Amino acid sequence: MADDLNDVTDDETNESSEAQIAVHWREENYYDPPAALTAQANASDPAIRDQFTEDKFPDCFTAYADLLTWYKPWDTVLDTSTAPFWKWFVGGELNASYNCVDRHVETHPNKAALIWLPEPESEAHQAITYRELYVRVNEFAAVLKELGLKAGDRITFHMPMVPELPVAMLAAARLGVVHSQVFAGFSGTAAGHRIADSGSTVLVTMDGYYRSGDLLDHKVKADEAVEAAAKEGQQVDKVLVFRRYPGQYSAKTPMVEGRDVFVDDLLAAHKGEIVEPARLSATDPLFLMYTSGTTGRPKGCQHSIGGYMSYVAGTSKYYQDIHPDDTYWCMADIGWITGHSYIVYGPLALGTTSVMYEGTPNYPDAGRPWRIAQQLGVNIFHTSPTAIRMLRKVGPDEPAKYNYHFKTMTTVGEPIEPEVWRWYYETVGKGEAAITDTWWQTETGGFLGSTLPGIDKMKPGSCGPAALGIYPVILDEDSNEVPRGSGKAGNICIRAPWPGVFQTIWGQPDRFVSTYYAKYNKDPESKDWHDWPYFAGDGATEAADGYFRILGRVDDVINVAGHRLGTKELESAALTVSEVAEAAAVPVVDDIRGRAVEMYISLKPGVEASADVENKVKVAIETDIGKIARPKNIWIVPDMPKTRSGKIMRRVIAATSNFTDTGDITTLANPEVVDKIREQVQSAKRAKGEVPRELSETEEHEIKSFGQE
Repeated sequence: MADDLNDVTDDETNESSEAQIAVHWREENYYDPPAALTAQANASDPAIRDQFTEDKFPDCFTAYADLLTWYKPWDTVLDTSTAPFWKWFVGGELNASYNCVDRHVETHPNKAALIWLPEPESEAHQAITYRELYVRVNEFAAVLKELGLKAGDRITFHMPMVPELPVAMLAAARLGVVHSQVFAGFSGTAAGHRIADSGSTVLVTMDGYYRSGDLLDHKVKADEAVEAAAKEGQQVDKVLVFRRYPGQYSAKTPMVEGRDVFVDDLLAAHKGEIVEPARLSATDPLFLMYTSGTTGRPKGCQHSIGGYMSYVAGTSKYYQDIHPDDTYWCMADIGWITGHSYIVYGPLALGTTSVMYEGTPNYPDAGRPWRIAQQLGVNIFHTSPTAIRMLRKVGPDEPAKYNYHFKTMTTVGEPIEPEVWRWYYETVGKGEAAITDTWWQTETGGFLGSTLPGIDKMKPGSCGPAALGIYPVILDEDSNEVPRGSGKAGNICIRAPWPGVFQTIWGQPDRFVSTYYAKYNKDPESKDWHDWPYFAGDGATEAADGYFRILGRVDDVINVAGHRLGTKELESAALTVSEVAEAAAVPVVDDIRGRAVEMYISLKPGVEASADVENKVKVAIETDIGKIARPKNIWIVPDMPKTRSGKIMRRVIAATSNFTDTGDITTLANPEVVDKIREQVQSAKRAKGEVPRELSETEEHEIKSFGQE
């Protein structure tokens, strides 16, 4: 393999690195924060930044830790002795469940902790008070305890957006059981892979849930998950099934005797039972959140209790301006890190009311989110650019029909285009709210870049400056710093650790170091954090004003609707089809989802191209990963464009799919195939009405750099 990589070095020297691309977009105008927001903001004085300057690191983050209740205070704020496996608040003891539930029961037991809205508007919403949440969390913790689960064990949830999910998470956290929640839209097979990787023996699921008007059979995925885990050597002893309607089974898939059990049957034996929260070390793991990588095996990002809880509480307070009396709605899914940090752990740690919605935001029409906001008096709103683009397309005038008023509006998951930003600000926010455009990742636990809504001016297309206590730097491929305001892009890195950063990749410490820290580390033996900048894997540029604009991934992960899908996973699924010889997944710009997947495949000798083969590939991807990964198009091509060492040049086919210039192809072993693929693909797209549009500079940059080493 090393020889192969050396062979392609000369072939690819002309491919610009991220750091060598000049950025020429127009600087946007500033928008001032609303005066009414500044007057009541948790961060209203710019002097707050003085508390988080680098000379005060790492002690500055004790301000975040002080938002929590500790059984025992920490001895050391940051331990770097096993760099880069950072340990925060060492010696401290606490419990995440206690911090999100118990302590609020003592002060405001009758306040709504969660408000859950079913997708069918004919069904009433549920308001769950902190006292009711306390009872439910304790009872489910008793169920888990009876099953023999204890601190350090792992449990997998494959749950939709129902209140039983945060109840289950907080119950596991109460015992110190490490939870892994898998996005409900992922297939059973994908859940099975994550069960096997984490070593879970218990799966918690739901019989069904609503999506776009249909009551889906979700239990069927549990059977697939157990089977997939077994193939990898992991046995699931129990499948706990919550029922969407009490006492009524909503799935067609039968329960498996001896393995599957209804949760409400188990709860009956533990009614009113209290389980004391475990005193856990700050450095103990709280949960695993799996994220796609560029190799086939997903990465289980392990987050600690003390550092993570401190960071999400602090960022929720200052960047979303959450007060205890707010009604806060994050329209994300708890199956992703956004839901963990900013639906469950952050808002509940602050004792506020967090809204959950079961279904799709445009069901039964595009006015649904704004009706919910009006109905519940939501004053803080949080969603993704994908959802904003979709609502703007299908219901551009809907927000004006409803009487709601937001003070802050967060965007998360991917950069938001300035044009879409302005609709969000002017139409959704009615010009009254501050937009908190955030940049962060599953691995980071919480926001890394954003404006403080009560202080900073907003600039469309830019996430803003670094978050408090975060010290970014943009580096080129030779570790040189790319100057602020130079108009050049590079790899954005964070120079110092922060409490929310993940501890490791579950079971893969070497991969943790090689993926996130080795690129810019010059001394693997160093215990000094200065020698271990965190490589985010995103390209960025920094304007003269210190605001960052994120360009997207520098690896070949495809971000579909804010969900990161690893190309290796997509390609591995396609290659399970017996007729397929090679597969390559590339992104295509999509006005609604941001990016969609297009799959190129070449067939084994003697196999004829057919719609049947295309369908097999589509089914394989949906089965292995989920419908979120369904390709927009599948192209069966005679051959892939390759370097002389056999590497598929994904940037060439990505450019073809996006009607943009394929760039220099003289280094290819088979440059003649490029014209054949271009004619085939682009003619078919035009025939289907997929008219090319001019890409923005950011989009064009992403497509041209996709798949580069």
